Amino acid sequence: MYRVALTAGIAMALAGCSLGSSSITSGFAEDPPSTASITAPKSKSVGLGGEPSLPRGVQLAKLDDKAPTGTFEKAPAGILSDRDYSKTMLDAQMARDIINGYRKEKGLKPLKLSPELTEAAKAHARDLAKWDRISHYGSDGSNPWDRVKRTGYKARLTAENVGTGQIDFNEVMKGWKDSPGHNKNLLMSDADHMGVALVQDPKSEFKSFWTLVIGSPM
Repeated sequence: MYRVALTAGIAMALAGCSLGSSSITSGFAEDPPSTASITAPKSKSVGLGGEPSLPRGVQLAKLDDKAPTGTFEKAPAGILSDRDYSKTMLDAQMARDIINGYRKEKGLKPLKLSPELTEAAKAHARDLAKWDRISHYGSDGSNPWDRVKRTGYKARLTAENVGTGQIDFNEVMKGWKDSPGHNKNLLMSDADHMGVALVQDPKSEFKSFWTLVIGSPM
C-alpha cells in the first residue's frame, strides 16, 4: 500500500500537513483537508506486546513508542512485494528543481535547500522506516513543528509532506500535487526553504519513506 493520490491497482494515501505555531492542516488523498490544534501529545503509548523471557543480565532496548494512537497507518503484509525498488534513490537538488519548477508555473518564488530542514526530514524518514508506518508523529511523540525546532531552525511557518511506497521522486511528487492538502504545502507562497529525505528498507512493508519539510524563518 503506497500512499499517494494515484488510482493504479494498489490503494494509496499520503499524509501532509501545514503547520503554523498552533495549527496543523492534514490533507489526505481520500479526504478533504481538516484543521485541528496541536497540543503536546498526552496519549498513552501504543501497546507493542510483551517482551520475551531473557537470561539474567541480558537487556533489551525499551520499546517506547509515544506516537498517539490512531495517528499512523501500517501497510498490509506483502502489498508492495511486486514492485522493483532497486533503482530508487533521491537527488535532493533534482527534487528541489522539480518543486521549484512547479512553483514557478504558479508564479511563486523558488525554495532553497536548508541543512536544518533536511536534518528534520531525514530524522523523520528514519523514524518512519524504523517503525514501518506513515505518520506525522514521531515515535517520541513529536510533531513536525517539534522536529524543525530541534534542528535550530527558527521557523515562522513550516509544513511537512510524507509518502511511503513510491519508487521515485516523480511518483511521490505526482501524489502530492494531486492531493489538495499536500499541494497546498508545495505552493506555500511565504516559504523560503526546504529539506527532503528518503530512507529505504527492503525488509519493511512500505519499502520507501519520503519526507519533505518546507519552512520560512522568523
